[in-house]
Amino acid sequence: MTPTELGRYLSALIAGHVTHAVMIWGPAGIGKSSIVAQCASTNGLEIIDVRLSQLAPTDLRGLPVPDGNVSRWLPPEFLPTSGEGVLFLDELNMAPPTMQGVAQQLILDRKVGSYRLPDRWLVWAAGNRKEDRATVFEMPAPLANRFLHLDVQPDLDSFLRFGVNGGLDERLAAFLGFRPQLLHAIDAKRPAWPSPRSWMMASRLLVEALDIAPAVGEAAAGEFDGFCAVYDALPDLDAIVEGHADGAAFPDEPSARYALVGGLAARANDAERAMSALRWLTSRAQAEWVQLFVGDVSVRLRERGMLGALADMAARDRDFARFAADYASLTGHGPAAL
Repeated sequence: MTPTELGRYLSALIAGHVTHAVMIWGPAGIGKSSIVAQCASTNGLEIIDVRLSQLAPTDLRGLPVPDGNVSRWLPPEFLPTSGEGVLFLDELNMAPPTMQGVAQQLILDRKVGSYRLPDRWLVWAAGNRKEDRATVFEMPAPLANRFLHLDVQPDLDSFLRFGVNGGLDERLAAFLGFRPQLLHAIDAKRPAWPSPRSWMMASRLLVEALDIAPAVGEAAAGEFDGFCAVYDALPDLDAIVEGHADGAAFPDEPSARYALVGGLAARANDAERAMSALRWLTSRAQAEWVQLFVGDVSVRLRERGMLGALADMAARDRDFARFAADYASLTGHGPAAL
């Protein structure tokens, strides 16, 4: 499933009061932990993030303390005692077998030592797979059999949707639309390589006008620099979304087209600006580029609650109506999202 589908699935589990333990599998850097945290926050749940690989068995089981003629286990302070939330066991299969054994009791029986997990707390976990070149331990079969297993893969649309709210640099968004293969590309020979997590790091570096190679690697950074040269030579994108660029031409080179469409989508932060860009594109660009813009801008406007306003404006626009009719005659349906 995609990261977006994962968020929906987890929210459905919460809404349905499904308390089965969940194990989320996927390569490093695709945002598993962020999705869990965002899902818990959206649903009003507390989240406690426990990295089992950094703990010793006594850190989770607690310490024995004397109580008269017997010893009792004093549980750690980070385990919840009331309320409702998600106990998130991140990097579960990076923990050694002895630690997984202690966690197994917590996951299977919802207790460890004298501690019992409150009824309204969920147990979710995440980990990388061996094929992701991660250093992990085999999960014991009895433990694995108690989980709902969710396999998550990198997905550009999900990342761009997240990036809208996370302040992703518009040039990076346009570049990844042109080179989606670089969204997640593990390089076993280099410490820095492209992933959704490292692209967000790169976006922060761009704010400070710093080189992004330390985040995504030299090769990806070099491609991005070349793309930026194309991006800087584009027509005035602000003029287009403001409806003042009638004489500007749609570029011929594919990378420039991706850059232009991505740049327009990034600037179309309300229905009026999006409609201006849409009119400009429908008068100059082939249908696939209009469709690409509609897909990109719909993500941004949906997050702001403005997609319906754009759809209403498009329905009343004669030129767009003519384009939509021609598009439908070729494909059997209208432009997606509108």
